[in-house]
Amino acid sequence: MNQLEILRFALRGLLANKMRSSLTTLGILIGVAAVIMLVAVGEGSSQSITRNIQRLGANTLTISPQFSGGGGGGGGGLRAPGGGTNTGPRTQARQLSLADAKALTDRTLAPSVRSVSPVVTASSSTATYGAASHAISQFVGTYPSYFEAVNKPVTKGTYFFNDDVLAARKVVVLGQTVVEELFGTVDPIGKQVSVSGVPFTVVGVLKETGSTGMQDADDVAIAPLPAVQQSLSGFGSLSSIVVQASGADTTTAAQAEVTAILNQRHGIKNDNADYRILNQATLQETVSAATGTFTVLLGAVAAISLLVGGIGITNIMLVTVTERTREIGIRKAIGAPRSAILGQFLLEATLLSLVGGLSGVLVAFIGTRFTVAGIEPVLVPSSVALALGVSVGIGLFFGSYPANRAAKLRPIQALRHE
Repeated sequence: MNQLEILRFALRGLLANKMRSSLTTLGILIGVAAVIMLVAVGEGSSQSITRNIQRLGANTLTISPQFSGGGGGGGGGLRAPGGGTNTGPRTQARQLSLADAKALTDRTLAPSVRSVSPVVTASSSTATYGAASHAISQFVGTYPSYFEAVNKPVTKGTYFFNDDVLAARKVVVLGQTVVEELFGTVDPIGKQVSVSGVPFTVVGVLKETGSTGMQDADDVAIAPLPAVQQSLSGFGSLSSIVVQASGADTTTAAQAEVTAILNQRHGIKNDNADYRILNQATLQETVSAATGTFTVLLGAVAAISLLVGGIGITNIMLVTVTERTREIGIRKAIGAPRSAILGQFLLEATLLSLVGGLSGVLVAFIGTRFTVAGIEPVLVPSSVALALGVSVGIGLFFGSYPANRAAKLRPIQALRHE
């Protein structure tokens, strides 16, 4: 019996009971589709987080005050300088000052630093224009270098400049959400908005960024530091200092230089630093590793459904062998070799898995066209190949026992079967 005849007998056997074959195929379909979809969701989530981090700049350091003692250590990019575990009493941090920011611009002490942007933040500032009103979630006072450091390009108008900072001019660059809430379709450039009763002239509109988790990154306004201090936040401490390294490869060196300068200025001689540094490059590496593990875990969980589908193939094929025992006996009696019987049933199991696998790939491909829980799934070609290969392997593995059982039947026993 040649291979073509074995294939013909296998197809005839599958088509003889379409309902049973369909149910078996459905189990593999669900398993393959689940693996591909969950891996796609994990990959989409990973890429989304990476994009959000990159928006802040891969060579950016963000320095913020913190309590000294107890809470400064940590993994990834968020840690106390020096890397040690903070111990000792929990005391109020020494606040970051404008003098600290100016000290970081020393090219002799910090040659790896390109720019330094002191930041103050006035939260929940209400802006009005005409009859429209909007509570801006984040009103930032800073220097012009901030726009490049945190990757906030202007899509309309312009930034403010160093002269605006020196003169404490009340000019502002708005995010897209603020523009839409206050101006609608009106061009905001040159218009005046009132922020907590203080007039600011709009000079630019930021390029739309999109939401980052629970926060709308476009619900922001950025103005010269002295103007915000005079009008909204007062001349107190800084909320943070954004430092841009000279390049992605010098970020670690810039962090070490910043740490040395601040330790000297704040009189820190141990691991109990009163500030923390968020290194975007380190954070991105940590998040990428974590999301990669998460994606693998999702795929492994989904693979359980493939195993269940394989068990279903075994059960169905055992029933098939039992029902076709007399047919097997007749074929063996007229000279069909053991290999032909074995090949036929293995081929039936493999075809069931292959059809189910291909159907699962199609369903997963359609599924990745839709947003899942706010995440756009990203189809991973390797997951498609792996899931399809595993589905075929499952057909061979779980179909081998029923196929062997059929091939070992003796003709006389098979012919006597009722």
